[in-house]
Amino acid sequence: MTSLKISSAEWQELKLKLLRKYIHLSEEDLAYEQGQEAELVERLAKRVNRKPDYIIFTLKKGLVDLTGNRV
Repeated sequence: MTSLKISSAEWQELKLKLLRKYIHLSEEDLAYEQGQEAELVERLAKRVNRKPDYIIFTLKKGLVDLTGNRV
């Protein structure tokens, strides 16, 4: 279980950032419903070949400044 919480509005911005960083991700990879953070983290970890902790770190970093370009 993850302590990460992402609103639907935040996800729209964060999703665009992830697509810029990982251009091979599909809409299916990035499918997200609020409250399903753990499933999202596991799916992204597999697709980008990273550990779930890295994905959580990356998502939290992106959430700090949603208007910036950095993930």
